[in-house]
Amino acid sequence: MASLKEVRSRIQSVSSTQQITKAMKMVAAAKLRRAQEGITQLRPYANKLDGIINNLNASAIEGYTNALAVERTVENILIIVVTSDRGLCGAFNTNVLRQTILHIKQNYAAQEARGNVEVLCLGKKGVDFFNRRNIQFTTTFSNVFEALSFEGVRRASEYAMSGFLAGKYDKVEVIYNEFKNVATQILRTEQLLPVRTTVSTSTTNSDYIFEPNMESIMDELVPKAINVSLYRCVRESYASEMGARMTAMDKATDNAGELIKSLKLTYNRTRQAAITKEILEIVGGAEALAAS
Repeated sequence: MASLKEVRSRIQSVSSTQQITKAMKMVAAAKLRRAQEGITQLRPYANKLDGIINNLNASAIEGYTNALAVERTVENILIIVVTSDRGLCGAFNTNVLRQTILHIKQNYAAQEARGNVEVLCLGKKGVDFFNRRNIQFTTTFSNVFEALSFEGVRRASEYAMSGFLAGKYDKVEVIYNEFKNVATQILRTEQLLPVRTTVSTSTTNSDYIFEPNMESIMDELVPKAINVSLYRCVRESYASEMGARMTAMDKATDNAGELIKSLKLTYNRTRQAAITKEILEIVGGAEALAAS
């Protein structure tokens, strides 16, 4: 049985940890509120821009295909993996990294064997993970969450677009956690390049008048739509991270409380046993003196 000093020391240690987890939960809750507001405002804009691209594509001049929508034989793949910079957020990072490995094994095993699969890490946890794997990866944009902004994400999407246009990549995908609510994040794998356009049968296509011309408008809008699409994925992941961290810290705080209760019970039992032992020793000594 542990001594009173050891049990008391453990109680103090767990209490300190509980204060830290409680503070981290409050910080994550405050950041989550702002992140949730940001993604709620961004989603309608991103969806509307996708709708515009779809309608323009439906009205496109026959024979015209935007350079970022050209389908090629998939030999070289770039996978953008969105993780976090810090841990203590449950299985948030583990899920997206496992999904990345599984996705590569299931869909691009042949390309991986030839070394034609590259991973672009957004978030330092992805860098730590792929440092231990035999997969080519780039860390150029891994610090995007240090000061999350559209410009920071835009540089990453432009890197992907320039690589696609140069023929370095035939396909670009992004894997991230989509925010649903505080306790739920949904793993998503989306194709970023070549651009996919899906026209809804319920949408009435208008007879557009283009000024100056169709090609110029599409060449301007498509890169912007890709930038916004990747930024939305990053903002979704950031909100999911805060939700996962808030949930993890809440559970850690509750577990610390249960552990403190258990330790206090152990402490009281140990203390009672020590008192009983001392009483027995005193009684035994008194009886020995009386007998003599």
